[in-house]
Amino acid sequence: MNKTRLALPVLAATAALAIAGCGGGGSSSDLAGFAAPGSLVFVKGTLQPEGELASNLDSLAGEVAGVNDLGGLIVEKLEESARDDGEPLDFAKEVEPWLGERAAVGFAKLKDGDLTDPVIVVETTDPEAAETFVDRQAGKSKDPYRSGSYEGIDFQVGGSEENAIGVVGEDLVVAEGKAGFEQAVDASNGESLGDESQFQDAISAASDGSLADAYVDIGGLIEASGDSVDPTAREAFKNAGIDLSEATAVASVLPGSDQVEIDVSADAGGETPPSGDASKMLGSLPGDAFAAFASAEFGERLGKALDELDASGIPGTLEPHQLKQGVNQLGFDLDKVAGSLEEAGLFASGTGKGNLGGAAVFTTTDASEVSTAIKTIGLLVRQSGSPGVTALSGKANGFSIRSDELGPKPLVIATKGDRLAIGYGLPQTLQSLAEEGGPTLSESPDYQAAVSALGDTPISGYVDGQGALQLARALVPHSKTGFWEAVPYLKAIRYVAIGSGSDGDLATAKLIVGVGE
Repeated sequence: MNKTRLALPVLAATAALAIAGCGGGGSSSDLAGFAAPGSLVFVKGTLQPEGELASNLDSLAGEVAGVNDLGGLIVEKLEESARDDGEPLDFAKEVEPWLGERAAVGFAKLKDGDLTDPVIVVETTDPEAAETFVDRQAGKSKDPYRSGSYEGIDFQVGGSEENAIGVVGEDLVVAEGKAGFEQAVDASNGESLGDESQFQDAISAASDGSLADAYVDIGGLIEASGDSVDPTAREAFKNAGIDLSEATAVASVLPGSDQVEIDVSADAGGETPPSGDASKMLGSLPGDAFAAFASAEFGERLGKALDELDASGIPGTLEPHQLKQGVNQLGFDLDKVAGSLEEAGLFASGTGKGNLGGAAVFTTTDASEVSTAIKTIGLLVRQSGSPGVTALSGKANGFSIRSDELGPKPLVIATKGDRLAIGYGLPQTLQSLAEEGGPTLSESPDYQAAVSALGDTPISGYVDGQGALQLARALVPHSKTGFWEAVPYLKAIRYVAIGSGSDGDLATAKLIVGVGE
């Protein structure tokens, strides 16, 4: 895909979208009326946030980057870019008088992993002034533009990237080339993304008062990606009753004075989305974890997935109805083990390569059944003659496996009380099983702040901003300049909180990034 080198009015739009966060309010369907039917991604937002939105953006910019006036910085960068391109610009005099409140960008296709065929739409308050500006900028461009007309609409096409730009009705439209512009005009006069019920149903779930709304056709992206999607992953979703071919998602951005909230609603098709509250499990995980996640009703979903997998098998690997039969021959009941599992948790801890580890943890209602299964598997592994297998005793029951492929730490599978853990590293695994294993996440002030920020939404994921950054600084080489340039800004992140739930047939999630001290 060509890098879309936009004329300055569109730079204003895209800079505001990217840096200020885009913005909501109003209908999306009108701007989506310029996007081709079946477009895969569509983002719309406001160019000139006001009131609380504007103050929150300035507050965040100050916390993260030490910037007091975000809007002023955007304009300064735009004018600087214009001078570098030989197209000097006075934003306040030449753009601001006609620049409207909202803008949008849509991508129609996916090619070689890149979104392509973009169309950008910017609202104007004075279409004639906007058209005059386009003609003036095109006339003094170092790369010549040519005049064109389509369906009675005049436009300019050219520049270094052969982009087409013109005013359609009351909106400024930019597309890749003459054909892209004509396609946008056709969409505005006929069928478009905005007319499609799938888009309308999805975008209606966007949060009120959002600063940004982004629509993604997940099924369309998967179809367009072709062989790049792992067949095993496709089969796993199918076995779980999820039809991704019609899946869509909408994300909305809502900035606060000391946090950024992203609300996501997804329709993945198939069964009712999972629900439940796994916050107790998450809060019980080790307090030194830099990342942790938890899920309720894990056993129920695992049981359904195993039923589907047993019925269908895996082509070339496992015949239908052989999974459970084979496991039962080992001496334990797979259905009972899966049915006894309740919540699941996953965490990682460490400050560098030497002490990095973590574990998946599960609670169970039938400790004896799970313990029997682990003992049986451990015995079979040891009897197979596999090297590096050691039985555990005392603090927990289970076994560990060491090998060169696993690295310096063992894989540990162990049970204690009502918990099962599968971990990398013995200390981390045992810590997740112990009732008195030291401080837990629920005792961490930043974790408590994350829970509070989510409000009534149960927390299901947590990242310690400073802990994760400390590990990254220890592992990322200095040759990765992009990361090290971002470190001063990453230092401002206190935590990332993830909450999940459901709303009818929609799976919902809330992600909050807390910043500041």
